[in-house]
Amino acid sequence: MLLHQLQRLRAAGSPEAIYRGASVGGTWHTGAGDTIYSASKAAVISIVQTVANQLTGTNIRANAVCPGLVETGMTKLVFDMADARGTRSKIGQLNPLQRYGVSDEVAGVALFLASDESSYVNGQAIPVCGGLSSSHPVVAGKKKLKF
Repeated sequence: MLLHQLQRLRAAGSPEAIYRGASVGGTWHTGAGDTIYSASKAAVISIVQTVANQLTGTNIRANAVCPGLVETGMTKLVFDMADARGTRSKIGQLNPLQRYGVSDEVAGVALFLASDESSYVNGQAIPVCGGLSSSHPVVAGKKKLKF
């Protein structure tokens, strides 16, 4: 899919931007998410950074948006369970803003990356996570690897 998008952008001949959805779980120091999920998102970030360099001279920028815990269809179960227990206010407490995100906050960053205002932003993985990526949020003993 990325190759097809790049071919269209090159044919258009105008400065453009691409961005991919990754996750704060794909950044090296968060400990967020399970192993397979985090590894797949780290791969997305690596692809974006590699593509940004491979596109040198084309005026096409490549970046990744890395959301933290955001209320979406994917996280519905987390929020439903918290609602059932009456603990919704505790969701996101491990990040410095101590709250979860909403999709409009992620969309704002994606729109910025697609705009001319980000014309000098390239090859970056932008966390939208309430500061989770700046901290060490792993709660010891919460999740153990199964062998």
